[in-house]
Amino acid sequence: MVQTSPRLITLTDFLLQPETKPASEYMDGQIIQKPMPQGEHSTLQRVLTRDIDNALSPTKIAHAYPELRCTFGGRSLVPDVSVFRWERIPRQPNGRVANRFDLQPDWTLEILPPSQSQTKVTRNILHGLDHGTAMGWMIDAEESIVLTYQPDQTPQFFDEPQMVLPVPEFAGRSPSRSSSFLMG
Repeated sequence: MVQTSPRLITLTDFLLQPETKPASEYMDGQIIQKPMPQGEHSTLQRVLTRDIDNALSPTKIAHAYPELRCTFGGRSLVPDVSVFRWERIPRQPNGRVANRFDLQPDWTLEILPPSQSQTKVTRNILHGLDHGTAMGWMIDAEESIVLTYQPDQTPQFFDEPQMVLPVPEFAGRSPSRSSSFLMG
């Protein structure tokens, strides 16, 4: 049997393709489709987006977006939740939010589906940190853990409901006073 290597594609060509459901991401010349979110994943995504927005949007500190395509540093990724400081949100000339986000999120949150590699998710978070993201969370609901990533720091491991999760400096302590909503 002859094995062929996957056909490499350019980022420009990838961005010209129609969107897929679930979303596809572009990394290192390859297209990788994300797994279809299921109940627990969707619930966590909704709760995180709502809680972050409730804490940060009314005062125009930041806004959280579910499943938003972010293209930066040669990749096009779709984090489960992307948080952008208010002043960094791309805008159209009329002031409305732009459709394209050609920049890294300030905070990225990924919920690890049971069928997805932790390595791929970690690589995406680290790519963001390498390009200016202030913090990344990887949530493994199946194991009831959260790993937090910050530039030039060792990842932190949280597995107790009473633990206070760190948030980026711009967010203060508002979005997650504890991890209990993540841990059951």
